Amino acid sequence: MGRWRPSEKPGSQYSTPEGAARLRAELDELWRVERPRVTEAVTAAAAQGDRSENAEYTYGKKRLREIDRRVRFLRKRLDGMVIVDKAPSDPRRVYFGAWVEIESSSAELREVRIVGPDEFDMHPHYVSMDSPLGRALLGRKLDDEVRLETPGGLRSYIVVGIRYEYPPTA
Repeated sequence: MGRWRPSEKPGSQYSTPEGAARLRAELDELWRVERPRVTEAVTAAAAQGDRSENAEYTYGKKRLREIDRRVRFLRKRLDGMVIVDKAPSDPRRVYFGAWVEIESSSAELREVRIVGPDEFDMHPHYVSMDSPLGRALLGRKLDDEVRLETPGGLRSYIVVGIRYEYPPTA
């Protein structure tokens, strides 16, 4: 069996300014700090002689490949990214960047923010727009019911609040 794997479907290209800044910082750290440090270590390991039994050389080259792969991914991702930094024209509907308060059928309130697939791990209340809950909430308005099939069964939510937190435009 070969090593070829079909590429994953890329996530949505939307990001908040904070998410894009995080990706840029990661790219900068990898390219300007991590890669030169590993390259220097590989060069020093190569100077020691026999590379076939040199663990520092082998693992250093592997780490360089990992860094290069991540750098290519980040550059491609940032190149096509759409940074959303203002509220939509209709703030009464759920769109990217919205803080949405939902109430479950058991009257439990929960607040989530719809963000891009690269930033949902930045905050415990962030939900990717590509996730089942994120897709179900997009386009909804106040008092809309959202039904979501989960491994635990069908869940029902009602949208009880929508807000956007962007700096006012001048």
